[in-house]
Amino acid sequence: MVVMNYQQTEHEAQRVQAYLAELIERILQIIPEDGNAEPLIGLHLHRHSVRPGPIHGVLEPSLCLVVQGSKEFLLGESRYRYDPAHFLLATVDLPHVGHILEASRERPFLSLRLELAPALVGSIMAEVDYSASSGQADVRAIAVSPMDANLLDAVVRLVRLPDSPTEARVLMPLIMREIVFRLLIGDQGARLRHLAILGGYTPHIARAIERLRRDFAQPLRVEQLAHEMGMSVSGLHHHFKAVTALSPLQFQKQLRLQEARRLMLSEDLDAARAAFQVGYHDASHFNREYKSLFGVPPMRDVQRLREEALESAVR
Repeated sequence: MVVMNYQQTEHEAQRVQAYLAELIERILQIIPEDGNAEPLIGLHLHRHSVRPGPIHGVLEPSLCLVVQGSKEFLLGESRYRYDPAHFLLATVDLPHVGHILEASRERPFLSLRLELAPALVGSIMAEVDYSASSGQADVRAIAVSPMDANLLDAVVRLVRLPDSPTEARVLMPLIMREIVFRLLIGDQGARLRHLAILGGYTPHIARAIERLRRDFAQPLRVEQLAHEMGMSVSGLHHHFKAVTALSPLQFQKQLRLQEARRLMLSEDLDAARAAFQVGYHDASHFNREYKSLFGVPPMRDVQRLREEALESAVR
């Protein structure tokens, strides 16, 4: 029996390596130079041959794989590192900081992110008669797990589909269902059930996150938010941080600052106008919080990002 288990483990490892080799080849074909691509709706591919600075953004509910290299997510005070041997799953919208740890011209960093729809998760849960167990409210909405060969097999079949649009229309929904099913029956099944918004405090936290994302520029009164969610202030704070690793105020602040950065970079707003649009009425307060998150003052940060984009375009 021990020999059989060893052989099964070796066989699975060989399968994983073969699937990763194919994914590397296909991503390099789709993205011949550094950049991003979305060959299918909800499937995002990324390539970097140099290590960029910190990557700030809001991670939507997604399955994230590194095909070559490694990456680290910082969420609050927690760090989540993943690589070809591990995948990352996020089940609510989460503001984060990402760091690509390994990338070079010879071995560019390659990754993919697959968006996960709550309706799809819920329908598959209903089919297989999953129900949310009690006590799952404190399950963190992001985690890293070892890669599974069967899950990776389904991902590979998905990445093959851009070669055949006719097959993609028919097979993509089927493969997506298989991916969600394999996640549900794996180590992260309890976490994925958060996405279906069932049981415990999860629906309240999901509504609070949606409210903060929609109204991030408005003043946040935690007491009022807790009342709207039917929770105590301490209960909201505890369960919100258990799921997101951030307090509601920290969550809102990161959303505001990331949107201000986008406004300055993409719409050419100056720092004062961008700050006002995202809800800051004190420029010095905005500058302090911006520098605390991004490391440098607003306009210097935007100038650096533009110079990096220009250098990348020249290369």
